[in-house]
Amino acid sequence: MNKGELTKAVAEETGLSQSDAGKAVDAVFDTIGGAVKSRDQVAIAGFGTFVAKTRNAREGRNPATGEKIQIPEKTSAAFKPASALKDL
Repeated sequence: MNKGELTKAVAEETGLSQSDAGKAVDAVFDTIGGAVKSRDQVAIAGFGTFVAKTRNAREGRNPATGEKIQIPEKTSAAFKPASALKDL
């Protein structure tokens, strides 16, 4: 399912127009993205939790040359599904 299909499904389920459902879906994604960007945790009961995870800086190797390189610290979004979602 892609975003367009999700929007259509939300519109059918709620009785909203596809335009209004699209705005609602966008608002949910923007809100979750903004919260994770500010390192807040978004927990949705029965669905899961969105968190920001940080990987520490480390030393790696360039596979083409074998040269050692520094890999900087990186923060990315992560999702931990709730047990109810896992059971589906």
